[in-house]
Amino acid sequence: MEELPEQVRNNLPEGGQEVFKEAYNSAYEEYADPRSRRDPDEPREEVAMRVAWSMVKLDYTKNDNGEWVKKE
Repeated sequence: MEELPEQVRNNLPEGGQEVFKEAYNSAYEEYADPRSRRDPDEPREEVAMRVAWSMVKLDYTKNDNGEWVKKE
C-alpha cells in the first residue's frame, strides 16, 4: 500500500491501512463538490483524511506502547 501516507504506512497494521484506504477513497469521492462539505473552502483531501482517521478509530485504538491495535 505504497500510495498511503507515510504516517499511515508506518503506524497502522495492515487491516487498519485497508480501513483507512477505503474510507479515504470513499470520502474523497463523496466530497468532490465543495458544497457538500461543511466548509466549502476546505480541501477535499483534508476532509477525506479526517474521515479516514475517524473510521480507523472505530475499529482500532492505541495500546500502552502507542501502537495501533484492533479493538476487541
